[in-house]
Amino acid sequence: MSSSVRVRFAPSPTGYLHIGGARTALFNWLFARHHGGTFILRIEDTDTARNSQAAVDVILQGLRWLGMDWDEGPVNGDATGPSKGDRGTYFQSQRGDLYRKRVNELRDKGLAYERDGALYFRMTREPITIPDLIVGDVVRPLTDREEQDPDWVLWRSDGQPVFHFVNVVDDLEMGMTHVIRGEDHLSNTAKHIALFRAFGVEPPRYAHIPLILNEDGSKMSKRDRGAVVTNYLDDGFTPEAVVNYLSLLGWSPTDGQELLGVAELVSRFDLDRVNRSPARFDAKKLEALHFEHTRRMDPDRFVALGVDYLRNGGIETTGFPADYVRAALLTAQEKGKLFKELPVWTDFYFAANDAVTFDPEAKAKVLTPTARPLLEKLAAAFASVPEFKSAALEAALKALATELGVKAGALVQPCRVACTGKLVGPSLYHLLEVLGRERVTRRLARAGE
Repeated sequence: MSSSVRVRFAPSPTGYLHIGGARTALFNWLFARHHGGTFILRIEDTDTARNSQAAVDVILQGLRWLGMDWDEGPVNGDATGPSKGDRGTYFQSQRGDLYRKRVNELRDKGLAYERDGALYFRMTREPITIPDLIVGDVVRPLTDREEQDPDWVLWRSDGQPVFHFVNVVDDLEMGMTHVIRGEDHLSNTAKHIALFRAFGVEPPRYAHIPLILNEDGSKMSKRDRGAVVTNYLDDGFTPEAVVNYLSLLGWSPTDGQELLGVAELVSRFDLDRVNRSPARFDAKKLEALHFEHTRRMDPDRFVALGVDYLRNGGIETTGFPADYVRAALLTAQEKGKLFKELPVWTDFYFAANDAVTFDPEAKAKVLTPTARPLLEKLAAAFASVPEFKSAALEAALKALATELGVKAGALVQPCRVACTGKLVGPSLYHLLEVLGRERVTRRLARAGE
């Protein structure tokens, strides 16, 4: 396929970016990047009662977070701002003159006429075949009602053009070669094809991708888990994991591999591997992909993101040495936690004056009178370690357990709770090394009081 491929994502800014819309954008973006083509962002904002500037900003933020850069479209959220390319504004609300010109063209051809104050399109009376790259050829026969009157409104009596008209005009004017969109639009496509032909232009190639359903097979709404893209950002998913997961909702590579980076997705993606059956949202699979992508993330980027999420969680790291902050956060990288969980997972590193906040259940269960003398002995054993490193600390703890005739766990859990306040967390010996001799000594002593 040549580099003349032109595809678009055309959301309506009505409040949020739905996961289905993000998946549609991704398939278009991957298709354009795979074929060296052009990906256009177009804002379909003619519904003035529901659209808002804040919703436009949410869409742009979501696409940028996911890494889907567009070649043409709004540079900012401002409808009057500059756009790349030379095809005019990419906000429908700014394209009224073009729509009026095109509707007058249909009137001049006798293909549009007025009825009850509205303008109607004189629809063909023959069934239309939709050649779809995913679904296959679909014949759209006329219904009984349409046999009597198949014509449909182009321009409402309130002076506003309808979606089907402006959608086709924009695709025509912007030179779309392919339209990749949700299967729910398939029923409208016959109208669009007829309108393209009325303008004397062959329609673009259509590809209708399967819907995304909930795990139970029901249709996903904005209230369902995973439906709103900004929630993934708030929850601390890595954008690579979300892109990877979205790509697998209705598409799969030939070898069945699921852990794929963006470059691999671009290299492998094409429409011939898109499934026809609906895709079901699987939260556990997304979390598993997040875990794998997090483990493979560049450490510097992991730390930078971690610092941001700690700040959002009320933990300020600026008072600690940068090397200490880095080492502390990296003990959590292999755990694959969501970034929003990092404050709870690592807060003990940043406790002011080593005043660890104890989980009441952990303290009652582990820091018992029996454990206190063990902590004293452990503190002494750690004090004699020449280098305060994880391997040496592990050896010292196990040697003490052998000397005392107890299992290592009898020392491990009291030590963990004394130093972190929790029963679970990063690897014990690594977190002890990061905390350092002085902090560990103070915390063991306080817990033993």
